[in-house]
Amino acid sequence: MKELKCVLLDDELPALRYLRSICEGITNVEVIKAFNNPLRLLEEIDQLDFNVCVLDIEMPQMNGMELAGKLDGKAIIFTTAYKEFAAEAYELEAVDYIIKPIQFDRLKKAFEKSYNYLLREEVPQLVQLNSNKGKIRLLFAVIAFIVVSEIDKRDKTVVYDDGREVTLKNISFDQLVTLLPREAFARINRQTIVAARCVHAFTHNQVTLLLGSKPIVFSLNEHYRKDFIALLGA
Repeated sequence: MKELKCVLLDDELPALRYLRSICEGITNVEVIKAFNNPLRLLEEIDQLDFNVCVLDIEMPQMNGMELAGKLDGKAIIFTTAYKEFAAEAYELEAVDYIIKPIQFDRLKKAFEKSYNYLLREEVPQLVQLNSNKGKIRLLFAVIAFIVVSEIDKRDKTVVYDDGREVTLKNISFDQLVTLLPREAFARINRQTIVAARCVHAFTHNQVTLLLGSKPIVFSLNEHYRKDFIALLGA
């Protein structure tokens, strides 16, 4: 799991110390620095290596909503004693909104959401490739599987969730593996790459996908079995 590097901000020092103590008990969370003044955080922001910010909303000098607008690309977790800020917080695309007093399990869940948020931000959504239809923008989210073309082995056939197909021209599986998100796709034999979300079932030597209600069965080669099983967390 990617390590979460967080900055903490709360103008009340006892609350800040309590928050830091909770964070330090959560696996894969590193507290980079804690601030009790939002302006100090902004002064140092360019020197801080962090991807998550846990911040209070009600503060002097600048409230948490204003500050969050200056933290592009960071996962934001708001903490507050007031429920009425929730709607505005989610308009800012905050990862989570926690009502004080903060509980360990609740904060841990917020960090899990932060991890998923950052993962989505880092993973590319598509790649542009040559196909039998010209240049195409291949969207990863709708790919079910990829196989060797029956017409020309140098080409690869992409089958989408809805059954549509497109042929990628003159590209190898090794090239495709480097382009596809590792956490979403797996090669299962020399001629097949599958999307993990489409896997319905698997055995020691077979993988079954579901396209709608239609099952499609592929062989699972011993050479690729370990990585495939690790991807599914099985």
